[in-house]
Amino acid sequence: MHVTIIGTGYVGLTTGLALSHVGHDVTCVDTNPDVVERLRAGTPTIVEHGLPELLRDAKDRARFQTSIPPLKGRGVVLIAVGTPTRADGDADLQYVDQAARDVAAAIAPGADLVVVNKSTVPIGSARHVAGIIERGLAELGVDARVAVASNPEFLAEGRAMHDSFYPDRIVIGADDPWAVGVLRELYAPFLEQTFEPPAATPRPERYPLPSLVTTTTTSAELTKYAANSFLATKISFINEFAGLAEHVGADVTEVARAIGLDERIGPRFLHAGIGWGGSCFGKDTRAIVATAERYDYAMPIVRAAIDVNYRQRLRMLGKLQEHLKVLRGTTIGLLGLAFKADTDDLRDAPAITLARHLAERGAVIRVHDPVAMPNARTQYPDLPVTYADDELTLASGCDALVVVTDWQQYRHLDWRALAQAMRGTIVLDARNAVRPEVVRSAGLVYAGVGR
Repeated sequence: MHVTIIGTGYVGLTTGLALSHVGHDVTCVDTNPDVVERLRAGTPTIVEHGLPELLRDAKDRARFQTSIPPLKGRGVVLIAVGTPTRADGDADLQYVDQAARDVAAAIAPGADLVVVNKSTVPIGSARHVAGIIERGLAELGVDARVAVASNPEFLAEGRAMHDSFYPDRIVIGADDPWAVGVLRELYAPFLEQTFEPPAATPRPERYPLPSLVTTTTTSAELTKYAANSFLATKISFINEFAGLAEHVGADVTEVARAIGLDERIGPRFLHAGIGWGGSCFGKDTRAIVATAERYDYAMPIVRAAIDVNYRQRLRMLGKLQEHLKVLRGTTIGLLGLAFKADTDDLRDAPAITLARHLAERGAVIRVHDPVAMPNARTQYPDLPVTYADDELTLASGCDALVVVTDWQQYRHLDWRALAQAMRGTIVLDARNAVRPEVVRSAGLVYAGVGR
């Protein structure tokens, strides 16, 4: 089946490469010529495990270009462009609208197309996009069969290729049974697991076949917001209990393990720390609250999750002040910039918030990250930090170190060497990522979250 994907960000690129690997003919479209040239040259534009190998192997079935090809015959178009947050908290649909107009202009007479909203979009966007395409076809006098569906993604950054090949479920929202059938055919290799797994992204042992959920477009759109809001709330929930654990002398890591063994709760997303960031949780929770307000409906649980998450970042600042007393004139080293490990994404990264607040209080900030420093230099040219090439250089003369991103290499640092390089003794583990006894054995003072 021929698939056209509009947008080559995290969703578009990973989805396109996965569909290409299982045998579909894929055209990825991006308006940025630099991005297209890099992808044509086999150079990844994002950091994701397994993506470089797939990009290298996709040359025969995946094309990258700056304009939408003529949309003829039978096929699927996935709209996977950005939906940034507006000032009122809702999603900005300007890129989705433009993509829909461009798609309408490219549809050939007699085409049979399913156009899919793959981006996270507000409730009612499928009808909105359908209206744009219908008006565009009418203005051009083109007679074609076009159905618009909602097919939300549930990819976790850092493991997006894994989630593309081995999803928990695939959700299709469509009002036309024909569109459901086309998308069922598109995703058949994943639903039935009939493809040869990529070497860099092997199939997990005892992986159960994913469920296919078919529903209305509205329910599919709401499913995406409900999923991300629940996960965000789960993180804020355990962070709220981490604060109480510190007051009463409990260890939240043991509490989380105990409640996570309850199959009704589960262990995932029960890791106390500095809170969530990235492109999804913050944007989607604010957007669904804004949507509810338009219907005069309150969502206090989701709003509380947002508030707790921001407060958690400020709590890390308070912990440093508690140990150092005065921050002005101190040197603080931040281990990690990306919002989570295994990605170079800095969108809503807690490290950026922490660095700005520390600078406002007069601290000198040094930072290190295995992959995200080039992005930080480009995206935050005014960030008041000094970049260190390695962890030991970062630690030199520091009064405190903060583990902000849970990179695997930070879990196995030579803390004795770092202790010798430091001026102070404070290690704030904002991810509960390192072993307290190892840090303390190096003569350092360990401070975790809820421990």
